[in-house]
Amino acid sequence: MTIEITALNWVPDFARGYVRDLRPRWACEEIGLPYATRLISPVPPKPAWYFEEQPWGQVPVLHDGDVQIFESGAILLHLAEKDTRLLSHDPQQRATSIAWVFAALNSVEPGLFELGNVSLFSKDEEWAKLRRPSLLEDIGKKLDRLVDALGEREWLGEAFSVADIAMVTVLRNADRSELVLSRPTLAAYVARGMARPAFQRAMDAQLADFQPAPVAA
Repeated sequence: MTIEITALNWVPDFARGYVRDLRPRWACEEIGLPYATRLISPVPPKPAWYFEEQPWGQVPVLHDGDVQIFESGAILLHLAEKDTRLLSHDPQQRATSIAWVFAALNSVEPGLFELGNVSLFSKDEEWAKLRRPSLLEDIGKKLDRLVDALGEREWLGEAFSVADIAMVTVLRNADRSELVLSRPTLAAYVARGMARPAFQRAMDAQLADFQPAPVAA
């Protein structure tokens, strides 16, 4: 059966190419798995039926036959189970990939999302101005440890895996900032991921799904 990925039909320009449905799109493209998209509007109110699939009304949601699953990390692992190019059968390689998926989403992404809030959405708030210096320091320490862990390898494991889809898409939230640019190992790692043809196809597909700005209800 065809995979169906629920995505948004519009986002502001700054968010285009960064919405999390990019992750399952990229995974599908890496293994040649056909998928269709079901587009919903980001403009409230979202349909009540969608909250039955995703409690917070976010994207993506994935339908795979009778299986319905939300949260991009869970979706990535579901798709990775279909092909060893995303998740090795070797016990240690498999464990390493799974661990790095969780690390990307639990240890690295939260700080970068908080930084987006204090630097963009709440930048004029006094609390945000006070929080930003210590937040940058905290994120920098985590990224330095990631640099050490990556070392001179191309990817987080012995070969490209679902872990790299998770980590590259997380780091892209700061790929134009000094947090990444000042760390050549990470900048090169993100560039390698984005240079993969499957990533480019996933990006093109997400951008092609965006429509003119919706009118609020």
